[in-house]
Amino acid sequence: MTHRGQAPAGTYTNPILNADWSDPDVVRVGDDFYLTASSFGRVPGLPLLHSRDLVNWTLVGHALDRLEPAARFGRPRHDCGVWAPSIRHHDDRFWIFWGDPDQGIFQVNAPEIRGPWTRPHLLKEGKGLIDPCPLWDAETGEAYLVHAWAKSRSGVKNRLTGHRMHPDGSSLLDEGKLIVDGDRIPGWFTLEGPKLYRHDGWFWILAPAGGVETGWQGAFRSRDFFGPYEEKVVLEQRDTDVNGPHQGGWVRTGSGEDWFVHFQQRGAYGRVVHLQPMRWDADGWPVMGDDGAPVAVHRRPGLPPQQPAAPATDDDFPGGRYGRQWQWTANPRDGWATQHSGDGLRLTCVRSADAHDLRRLPNVLTQRLPGIPSAVEAELRLDSEEPGARAGLAVLGDAFAWIGLERGADGSVQLVHRFAEGTAERERDAARPVPAPGGRARLRIEIRPGARCRFVHDLGDGPRPSGQVFAATPWRWVGALLGLFALAPGDGRGHPDLHAGAATFTRFRITAL
Repeated sequence: MTHRGQAPAGTYTNPILNADWSDPDVVRVGDDFYLTASSFGRVPGLPLLHSRDLVNWTLVGHALDRLEPAARFGRPRHDCGVWAPSIRHHDDRFWIFWGDPDQGIFQVNAPEIRGPWTRPHLLKEGKGLIDPCPLWDAETGEAYLVHAWAKSRSGVKNRLTGHRMHPDGSSLLDEGKLIVDGDRIPGWFTLEGPKLYRHDGWFWILAPAGGVETGWQGAFRSRDFFGPYEEKVVLEQRDTDVNGPHQGGWVRTGSGEDWFVHFQQRGAYGRVVHLQPMRWDADGWPVMGDDGAPVAVHRRPGLPPQQPAAPATDDDFPGGRYGRQWQWTANPRDGWATQHSGDGLRLTCVRSADAHDLRRLPNVLTQRLPGIPSAVEAELRLDSEEPGARAGLAVLGDAFAWIGLERGADGSVQLVHRFAEGTAERERDAARPVPAPGGRARLRIEIRPGARCRFVHDLGDGPRPSGQVFAATPWRWVGALLGLFALAPGDGRGHPDLHAGAATFTRFRITAL
């Protein structure tokens, strides 16, 4: 599915990625551009996107197979995990640095974008260390690292700390120094998300402030890495629809054009990605967008044309395998999804004491909520004979709702629709159950503007709406997710097997409305 409308010839329309690709950073290697984004507690993590024109992007893999320590991420931690990564290319290797707010700063690296990627290396341990970005200075051979702070973990925010770093990225060479104190800049607050560069004899830090929904993008420069830095606001909302244009990355094309990729917070849709033109003014400061205001439509980068593309969403699950667009809500375990000779995703009905609350389940397979009005469809067959076994299609966030099939105590299968508010500890019915002879259903979510969702089901006698329209809700930092799941009640005690049969999903589709 393509997540944006058609732009006039020779132009592009923002957002270029109309879904929750949070905290994007970008790098150019030769004629190719690569982007990564936050993945928080979902697995696999650190998505890797590729483009040749900065407008059309495809998902080519992930840099992180599992979150560590494995036991900590054996259950969902939706707003934790991988925060705000930076991607760089140095010494013929790709490098990604990120902050886990509860553990510290990590890095992984690889000879090629598709790997193999190293296991996470903890570069700096500590609470509240976030948004790290490295710099290898080609002029001096020295390496540096800058990072921000999360007040929720450290009690500190609105400041940037700088380190010298060993050129091999293995360690930091000092205790760190406060290099930008946002409290000393009148009107600035929540300074975060720094990206570090060397340009025109200056050290540059591009960093947003003012909060993700209402803030602005700043630029800082100094002749010395440790400062002092002078600052300037270089991108802000003004009279546009782009609230709080927030952190991202600068990239220069092979022909010397400058562009800036950043995100916009859009509630349940998460953090969608915009592309801004960038130039340098007479005083050497970057100018982003239309003289500092975000653009909606703009001339395309001067790069060879590329076929329209977007990260995949649809899936036929050939051989029972799922595409790169899917992520589990925690580190996966063997046996959750079974490969087989046909098509269709065969999910095991995992026994769980948390069957009443999808937010607590690690075995939910998710992808991003599309940022435009869309219809989401999947076909489901419940194969489990276990009383209470169920499977369905969900809209998952701080509140959640789902529609699917459940096996009753009498052996019959019913179509059920359940939901839970953000403060509720367990789900309840959103509509009366309906008999589902044959244990099959076609499920549909119609997503309208404002992320207002309507469930629809078809049991073979035509589509019928179910329950009330509801608004998808995000978590604190993560946009709402689409999810597929299969489960059975109970914690597995007294059972020789934690699994209780299976359910099969086929023909998953997202189409624009």
